Amino acid sequence: MPEFHRSYKTDEATASAVYFTRAITPQALIALYNALGREASGRVAVKLSTGEAGNNNYLKPSLIKDLVQSVKATIVECNTAYAGARNTTEAHRELIRQHGFSAIADVDIMDSESTIDLPVEGGVHLKKDIVGAHVQNYDFMMVLTHFKGHPMGGFGGALKNIAIGVASSDGKANIHTAGHCQKADGWQKLEDGRYMKLTGPDHNAFIESMAEAAKAVSDFFDRGQKMLYISVMNNMSVDCDCVSHPAEVDMKDIGVLASLNPVALDQACVDLVHEAADGHSLIERIDSRNGELILEHAERIGFGSRAYRLVSID
Repeated sequence: MPEFHRSYKTDEATASAVYFTRAITPQALIALYNALGREASGRVAVKLSTGEAGNNNYLKPSLIKDLVQSVKATIVECNTAYAGARNTTEAHRELIRQHGFSAIADVDIMDSESTIDLPVEGGVHLKKDIVGAHVQNYDFMMVLTHFKGHPMGGFGGALKNIAIGVASSDGKANIHTAGHCQKADGWQKLEDGRYMKLTGPDHNAFIESMAEAAKAVSDFFDRGQKMLYISVMNNMSVDCDCVSHPAEVDMKDIGVLASLNPVALDQACVDLVHEAADGHSLIERIDSRNGELILEHAERIGFGSRAYRLVSID
């Protein structure tokens, strides 16, 4: 654990507002949505992770149901690029049913039929982001994120949710290899069960590519004007919801945060982990994977500032 961690929290009025509540309830999610002041209108997509088989840390349907139904949204996902219960549309739909999401809303696997390419403006690694073609069916995207650790990215926040999460199977391969591999079936299986292009760019290029892909999705939705972000800090393991047998949760729940700026939102979540007395494991995971590079690169390419004002609604 480093001796010093820089917080980007400020009192400056120009900084992005990140709203916060310690309550983790359906009512709290709706209160945060209202605090943001941006109406989710038209054909609304709610992007979240429906969780891998064997993992029970994902956001529960009972928590998000009221908010999702209040905006008449469709839950959206894409297939994975590694072996598991979500790498084919048929298997993915069955797991979504088992996890209870199809009982609260329609669920759309956006790459179930085809993909489209979104341009990446200002990218260093990616020229395009390969996403599920059904993204074109939506006018607005609400991003509901379970903040947690990640074996490769250090942490999984709002940026990863729209980067890896909106990418198709091939798009995920494209991001993981910083544009050098666009076919999921070209990956090789690692000893821990993950699939990875073994000859490719360095780790930092992958982290930066996630920031670039996230920006492409934001640009698609009217340069972020048709998006909003809510992140829940509960059930936080050092592993992602994509891991079938994650490490044990060893942190107390913190609360729920929301913002119109996903870069500031992820930064606020990281800062709260650093402030937590029991955040040691997750801090080590973030730092050992250079996880905050995704925020640094997002800021460099003009996606959003890391500076934020934390506004409690409690």
